[in-house]
Amino acid sequence: MRLHAMGNRSYQNGFRVTLHERMLELPMTWRKPRMVFVNSMSDMFHDEVPLSFIRRVFDVMAASPQHVFQMLTKRSKRMRELAPRLKWPRNLWMGVTVEESRWYSRISDLRQIPSPVRFLSCEPLLGPLDKLPLEGIDWVIVGGESGPSARPMKQEWAVSLRKQCRDALVSFFFKQWGGVRKDLTGRTLQGRIYDEMPEIPAIPQVGHLQFESA
Repeated sequence: MRLHAMGNRSYQNGFRVTLHERMLELPMTWRKPRMVFVNSMSDMFHDEVPLSFIRRVFDVMAASPQHVFQMLTKRSKRMRELAPRLKWPRNLWMGVTVEESRWYSRISDLRQIPSPVRFLSCEPLLGPLDKLPLEGIDWVIVGGESGPSARPMKQEWAVSLRKQCRDALVSFFFKQWGGVRKDLTGRTLQGRIYDEMPEIPAIPQVGHLQFESA
């Protein structure tokens, strides 16, 4: 609601799902390759986002092969159900959020998606993720919760995930410790920064693109 209160045009409807038609063709105007996080503030597979709109977003990504698009969802069941009805572009990385072990079912759904890169966002990491099923997964992002009511992340949880990624030959990215003041806690894990990513051609810019909001 902070962006709504600030008068941001894209969030004038608050938490109601809003489709931003004006944003759809913007990536095709960018000539310089970018890595684009799609809908970082919402979820493309929300029940109120129509299949016709999702298809249009996928068509834009396919028509912009110079970019790499990253998409993250908590609604993996709908993603899996719609997957056969979508044309999956080769430049889309698809991920699911796995904060706790009770969400391992999302990983099973992700494995059924024809995406060239499949990733897990273990952020905010709220508990240990033992025996994380990493078969078919290319990348794991780990991070703590941030903000005034942030729940703490234990070091052993992150260290365990790093080891599991090493054993499975999966790229490991440690994003942050989080906390009330994430600027003070930093992002080093046992004295080292982990910025690993799946191998792709160099893409110099990173950006966010909000096709819809919720």
